[in-house]
Amino acid sequence: MISPDLKTFKGLAKDANVIPIHRDIDVDFDTPCSLYLKMEGGAHSFLLESLEGGEKFGRYSFIGLRPHLIFRARGRTIWVETRHGLEERHDVNPVEELRRLFHGFRPAMTPGLPRFFGGAVGYLAYDIVKLLESRIPDTLPDKAGFNDIHLLFPRIILVHDNLKMTLKIIYNAYLEEGTDVDDAYEHGVQVMEGVERKIRKGLDYPVSRYDSPPGVILAPEMDKERFLEIVDLAKEYIRAGDCIQIVLSQRFSGKNPMDTFHIYRTLRRINPSPYLFYLKLGDETLIGSSPEILVRLTGRQVYVRPIAGTRPRGRTEEEDRALEAELREDPKERAEHLMLVDLGRNDIGRVCKMGSVRVEDFLSVERYSHVMHLVSGVTGELEQGRDMFDCLKACFPAGTVSGAPKIRAMEIIEELETSRRGPYAGAVGYFGFGGNMDLAITIRTLCQKGDTLYLQAGAGIVADSVPENEWQETLNKAKALMRAVEQSGKALD
Repeated sequence: MISPDLKTFKGLAKDANVIPIHRDIDVDFDTPCSLYLKMEGGAHSFLLESLEGGEKFGRYSFIGLRPHLIFRARGRTIWVETRHGLEERHDVNPVEELRRLFHGFRPAMTPGLPRFFGGAVGYLAYDIVKLLESRIPDTLPDKAGFNDIHLLFPRIILVHDNLKMTLKIIYNAYLEEGTDVDDAYEHGVQVMEGVERKIRKGLDYPVSRYDSPPGVILAPEMDKERFLEIVDLAKEYIRAGDCIQIVLSQRFSGKNPMDTFHIYRTLRRINPSPYLFYLKLGDETLIGSSPEILVRLTGRQVYVRPIAGTRPRGRTEEEDRALEAELREDPKERAEHLMLVDLGRNDIGRVCKMGSVRVEDFLSVERYSHVMHLVSGVTGELEQGRDMFDCLKACFPAGTVSGAPKIRAMEIIEELETSRRGPYAGAVGYFGFGGNMDLAITIRTLCQKGDTLYLQAGAGIVADSVPENEWQETLNKAKALMRAVEQSGKALD
């Protein structure tokens, strides 16, 4: 059954200018990946999945198609692309322009909709902090050329219920001035019927073949000697009392001839995480398996979940428990984790009601496919008059990818690193029409621009850091993603 019916739709159209039309179908033979492939999403589409706690798939997966609007920003210039053409604006604050854009939408909140039924999906680069915080200089060269913000507002959203094996097909009808409401409803119904026909067909997905494995080589853009040197320089700042921790990163890059969705399928298999995403954004693609939330807003509840402290998974359940106990009791791991919990409390405390911020599940351990992490939840009630963009500003970027204190750490990062970070260490996820927001930190992510594939990995530098060990930590973090690329190539052999 399609909801709402035409009569209800026409009633909603008196006040709303975005109305979701939806229906449920059974899809017990399909997976989110097969559904994405069947839909042939084209140049602007996405797939969002989740593996909760690293061990079981989250209930819902989201596929987005056919954007009504594409929002991009670089520096203080924005581009808004719709069917009417491309609007370009200069000397503006992109986050405030995004807020203004959202304020122009009046969504109908109808029964039966999931937490995300429409809005914007994409990424925000680390470098937008230079627009949010005037003290951070913007001096590094932009070697990769990614946008600072790239978001899609999809008309079609497919919500796969991994528990019930059903699919909710949502068509967001955007009603502009002069739109015939009956025609808009009929068009939405026809689009949904077309989606269902595609889903009912078998999947024709040709496997790419190569004479030999593509052999993608992701080489470091910074030589080892330079990285060891900047670690020593960071330690000097720490000894001088500027910071407690500074997160330094390095980038790897190489040409990639392979299908990026094939790489995503490999990554989700070998390194599943709470935030799995495949974003196809024109000539930019993000393929990610992030373990860490940046900030989530559900209703008026703000939530962050700092991760700090890692151990490998044990070979047996007994070994797992022993490693978990060791992780909880390690004084250095606890101290670093406590620092990040305090940072999380301070961040959300800037936008939450006084006295509402509290810590949940303090020092709990989450297990993933290869490692376990020390995590804590920090939650609070959003202050009246605040919205999801205030939450973004308060928490961006995460302390786990910048350092502490954040502002001074970011000033030092700008001095010591060799290029703008781009999507790395920024945010990826959605801003919902209902006011909900869910953003992950863009780590453990492959980013492609044109035919060049990039990945970036960082290490948290503290007073007693050994430069050689920090270099190795960045290599270890990069290897999981490199392995996904390598195995994708072998699968195509």
